Parts: sequence; C-alpha cells; structure tokens
Amino acid sequence: MKRRFKRNLKSITALTLIFICTFLLIPISVSAFDSDLNIALEDEVKQEPKKDDKNKGDNSKQNESKTEEKSKDKGSSSESNKSSSKPEKTNENSNAESNEIEARSALLMEPCTGKIIYEKNADEKFAPASVTKIMTMLLTIEAVDSGKIALDDKVTCSENAKKMGGSTMLLDTGEIRTVEELLKGVAIASGNDAAVALAEYLGGTENDFVGMMNKRAEELGMTNTTFKNCNGLPADGHLSTANDIAKMSKELLKHPTILKYTGTYMDTITEGRKSPIELVNHNKLVRFFDGCDGLKTGFTNEAKYCISATATRNGVRMLSVIMGAPTYKIRNRDASILLNYGFSKYEGKKIFSKDEEVDKVYMDEQTDRYFMAKAQDDLTAVLPKGCKDEVEKKVVIDELQKEYKEGDVVGKCEIYLNNEKIGEVTIYCDRNIKKGNIFDNIKYNITHLFGDKEEGNEEKK
Repeated sequence: MKRRFKRNLKSITALTLIFICTFLLIPISVSAFDSDLNIALEDEVKQEPKKDDKNKGDNSKQNESKTEEKSKDKGSSSESNKSSSKPEKTNENSNAESNEIEARSALLMEPCTGKIIYEKNADEKFAPASVTKIMTMLLTIEAVDSGKIALDDKVTCSENAKKMGGSTMLLDTGEIRTVEELLKGVAIASGNDAAVALAEYLGGTENDFVGMMNKRAEELGMTNTTFKNCNGLPADGHLSTANDIAKMSKELLKHPTILKYTGTYMDTITEGRKSPIELVNHNKLVRFFDGCDGLKTGFTNEAKYCISATATRNGVRMLSVIMGAPTYKIRNRDASILLNYGFSKYEGKKIFSKDEEVDKVYMDEQTDRYFMAKAQDDLTAVLPKGCKDEVEKKVVIDELQKEYKEGDVVGKCEIYLNNEKIGEVTIYCDRNIKKGNIFDNIKYNITHLFGDKEEGNEEKK
C-alpha cells in the first residue's frame, strides 16, 4: 500500500512539474517569437524598395526623399523660409516638404530661351568629371550635321584610347567602330575610351581636339571653363561651372539626334565582336524620371557627383545642372526637384504647326507677286503658367532673292513676350516664284492706275 502511494505521489509530482513548466515556457516562447518578428520587420523596412519598373522606381525615390526632407524640416522650421538655396514650394514638387538643394552648386534653365529659373553658386568652379563629354558629343554631332563626318564612318581605336581607365566600353586596340557606335559608348556607357577615339578621329590627336573644345567653349561664352582632356578624367586645371555646363548643354540640345543616344537606358553592340558590348546608362533618371532623355552624369573623388539632366513634358523642356553632390542619390534627387519645379511653373503654348502659313511676303513693291511663308517645324513657346500677355510675332526675311523654288528657306519668325525673345521658327517659300520684270511692272502700274480712277468715280457717284 505504501509502495503504491509513493508511486502515485511520484506521478502526481511529475505531472505537476510538467504543468508548471508548460505555463512558464509558453509566454517565454511567445515573447521570443514576437521579438524575432519585430527584428525581421525592422530589417524589411530598412531594405531599399525594389525597382521592378519605372514607376515603382520613381515612387520609391520620391518617398525616400520625402522622408528625408520631412525630418530636416522638423529640425528647423525657419529653414523653409530661406530662398537663397531653394526654389519656391509647388504642388508639382510634392516629393519633398522642403525643396532644399543639397549639392554645392545647381542651376535650372529653360533651354529654348536660355532663361535661368534657379541658381545656387552657379559660377563656382568644380571639376566636371564625365559631364565634360557633353562638349565631346557636341563637337561630334556638329561635325555630323555639317557633313564633315558621317555616323557610319569607320574609326580605328588606338592604343591610347584602349588604355583609358575609369568607365569604358571595352574597346580593343585596332578595333573598328562607327562614329554612331562610339557616340553610343560616350552617351550611354560614359566610355572614356570611346571619347578618346572620337577625339582622335576629329582632331587628329586628343590634344588638338582639346584645343577645339576650348575654342568652342569660348565661342559659347563659357568664360569659367578650361578643358584639359576630352573625357573628364582628373587633371589639374580641368574646371567648369554649372552656368557654363548649362550653356554647352543648351547648345547640344539644338541637335536632337543626340537625344536618341542620351535617352537610351540599355543597348548592345554585337557587330564584329566575339562577345557583345553591353551598354548601360549611368543616368538613372532616364529610366526613373518621367520625360528624361539626357544628358550626362559624372563622378570623380574630386568632383563628387554631378549631372546635366534634361526632360520634356507637354511641350516644355527643362535643363538642370547639379555639381558637387555628396552622393548619387542626392544628385538625382536635386536634379529631379529642379526639373519638377520648372514643369510646375511653366507651360507650352502652340504658336505654329509645321507647314502652317506664317505671313504673306511680296517679292517687290512694283508688282503683286507674293508667296506664303510657312513654318518649317512646330513652334511651341514656353510661358509662365497663367500668363495672359499676348505674344508678338516678328517675321525676319533674309535678303530677298530674285527667284525662289518651293521649299527654299527665306528667313525666320521670331516670337517675343514683353520684348523678350522666347522662340523662333524657320520659314520657307510655298511656291516657285520670280520677281516681276519691267513689263510686269508697267502692267501692274497701269492696272492700278485705272483701278484707282474707277474707285474714285464710284466714290463721286
């Protein structure tokens, strides 16, 4: 009996211990699980959002910028009143509570007229890094458009081009590539080797081409710029400013062919290669910012992060230049803020459509011979939003010729707003026409003489 009682007592004791342990351990396990879950959630929040597509990528950047700017705005409420380093707040610019530009230098331009909308330390000199290549592209595309060279010209890559460091398109010594392929290499992959190959093809040597670059810079009024090479690799005295970069970017935009390359995010060159050349644009705004189609990014340890970025929306093009940004995220964010600011303040107004009649042009005062001058292209003027002032149209005819063929360029039509030129369009002759000869003049004068008498008699009656 005692033995049975002891056995039962042991069983009861064991069950009691199990029961107690169960109730003690469950909360511990739950607490541990909750702790692990919280850690996992925190890690997930800290991870950068995936950029699965253009819209998601753009939104994630905007949200990241918004959070960063909100925290700064809370830290100093008076900072939002400062106007020296940031443009005015706009609804369009809703990706940040405070539009502070963090880069050391910045500029926003409407490139059609060259009007500067915003600037910060725009004349301070910086190493421009690969933004230098805008001038290399400009000289190349000017040579193409003038007929000096062609896009399908073959260029043999030198040892000097191959040995370039930094970003390259992996050219080999003796490799033959077209001008167009090298332009892609410069515009998309920021290839230092491609830039040198183009420089040697156009200038004979890179040094001679650099001389051409500095001469063109002087012509464009880039008074604070000195180029030492064609690709922006570090060199003593190789300096420029946001203002000067905007000037050469504006000039490059006069050659819209280049946007086909600067606006491409990815491309592949396979011709004559065992392994293809994969080109990926360093300018991520081309992929993630609505309407962005150029122009050029840059980075060196000395220059930090810089960019000349352009985008177009609803017929309006804006150009922003960022210099000396501490990170590529801040560079892209600052450029985006300025572009959005421009789009929020300006709008396009259609002035002429392509082939629309602009004005009647008389060949001389002695006959009634005339032609209609027509717009060669569409013309959209960029105006401040809500502007109610009328634009003035001024037709400027080149020296009048004795004869025109249909399609001949005869001059231009300039558009003014409050005496400020805001655009122009080339105009052409709509028919074959000649000036009248002496007999036409006599006939015209007799006709008008009797016509005037008949009108006078009608008035007397």
